[in-house]
Amino acid sequence: MTSYELLAAGGAVAILLVIAHVLTNREATGSALLAAVLSAAFFGYTAITIFKEGVVLVWTNHTTNLWGVQVWWDLLFATGTALFFIVPRARAAGMNIVPWVIFTALTASIGLLAMVARLFWLEKRTTR
Repeated sequence: MTSYELLAAGGAVAILLVIAHVLTNREATGSALLAAVLSAAFFGYTAITIFKEGVVLVWTNHTTNLWGVQVWWDLLFATGTALFFIVPRARAAGMNIVPWVIFTALTASIGLLAMVARLFWLEKRTTR
């Protein structure tokens, strides 16, 4: 396996572990720590990628062929769907939505995971 295949497989294993956690966790609010760690780890990986590859390749990767566009649309749909479900809860928890939505629009999963971490932290704080 190439290093890129190992990274892709590692991502698949990581998401399977997260899915297992989600399916077996019975708490009403998710883990703020897990969401924060995932956001920070993905930010670190993204920073390394930008440093090594540059920012322009993000657009190039998503506009080179139909698969690239499909992955881009999938990212947009997933991010939009997540915000659709998260924003009402975030408002109810007292979060200022606009900066979080802008952060998510600019960074996708990095901002979304950070937003969810903050939301979970606020929700847990109010339920105690």
